[in-house]
Amino acid sequence: MQISPEDQIVLDHVAARRDALIGRAIDWANVNSGSRNADGLDRVLGAIERSVAHLPCTVERVETAASSRIEDDGTEVPLNFAPALKLTLRPGAPVQIVLTGHYDTVFDADSPFQTVGTRDDGALHGPGIADMKGGISVLLGALEAFELHPDKARVGWSVLLSPDEEIGSPGSAPLLAELGARGHLGLTYEPSLPDGSLAGARKGSGNFHVVVRGKSAHAGRAYHEGVNAIAGAARLATALDALNGQRDGVTVNVAKISGGGALNVVADTAVVRFNVRVPDPDAADWTLAQIQYLTSRPPIEGATVHLHGGFTRPPKPMDAAQTELFEAVRQAGELLNQSLRWQSSGGVCEGNNLHAAGLPNIDTLGVVGGAIHSDQEYAWPDSFVERAQLSALILCKVASGEIDAHHLKQLRLQSR
Repeated sequence: MQISPEDQIVLDHVAARRDALIGRAIDWANVNSGSRNADGLDRVLGAIERSVAHLPCTVERVETAASSRIEDDGTEVPLNFAPALKLTLRPGAPVQIVLTGHYDTVFDADSPFQTVGTRDDGALHGPGIADMKGGISVLLGALEAFELHPDKARVGWSVLLSPDEEIGSPGSAPLLAELGARGHLGLTYEPSLPDGSLAGARKGSGNFHVVVRGKSAHAGRAYHEGVNAIAGAARLATALDALNGQRDGVTVNVAKISGGGALNVVADTAVVRFNVRVPDPDAADWTLAQIQYLTSRPPIEGATVHLHGGFTRPPKPMDAAQTELFEAVRQAGELLNQSLRWQSSGGVCEGNNLHAAGLPNIDTLGVVGGAIHSDQEYAWPDSFVERAQLSALILCKVASGEIDAHHLKQLRLQSR
């Protein structure tokens, strides 16, 4: 591959918009959009809509699927999510690219971490500046520039910006599956790893909630008449934790036990919440079978157990399609004097969903930064142009056929 004069026009357009790429990401990050902050999510979504008004694409808010939540008292309540934003251009083009991101963050509306500043070393420091409002700006910057390329008609693109990625994409998962099945190649804008590396293989992830119900009684007068749900939950949590080390790459993290009340009352309800990470589908099947076995019988006599939840992100291995795609992206990076590497990650993202739907994808094309999900989150300003140019060049090479998206899609389908 080489950079053609037509490609260079696209790359120059990205470079000329450096301040705009950074500035709008800062503006968006200064508005709290925690996954359950409806007002903040709406404000950020409106700001993004205004920023894409000049693009010749269809812009629409798309309803997300309803879900449910298990409360600490064991009841199941309905849960709705903000809409996703979908941008579509040239849906009939021979090659379809799916670009995804999320506009929610992990920071609650009352978080003390609310605004973006600049550290002494020049890094931007703020909530969501890397994960992933910076990534959204990079995504849009690449598309804005690509629309100058003479071969753009060969490539159609769809963008999905979701409101719930940070809580597992329960509402947007069906939308991701639909786009993944129809597309040929996926680009997702999670931040890179702190050293600039891209994520390669990713584990799968599941979130589970187990409701243990017992029987309340006076702890002094009639303890023997009660069934202690907290004690049962503790035994179950210990059994779940014991799964660690039994199979390579599988981790079970018991995160929380809720329930109980006054010290002189036998607890009648407890909820055990845990997360599972698995390296491949066989490990997922094994782990689910173990969980189902442990929850198929009461951990304490007289209790009942109800299992909720499941796997939300399937594993994303480095199959033939992923390996070939990474090599093509590495070559594109070399043309830009960007040395790209990748490494496996225990983290999960929308790239897992897209891969499961049959879409080969790179899912860490956002800005270079780190300390995400903490009040130390940062992003390097120079990476905005670098990463937008990388994505723009990938699009150019897909349009020219130097990156064969149809071939990559077939490789992915053959490995399913």
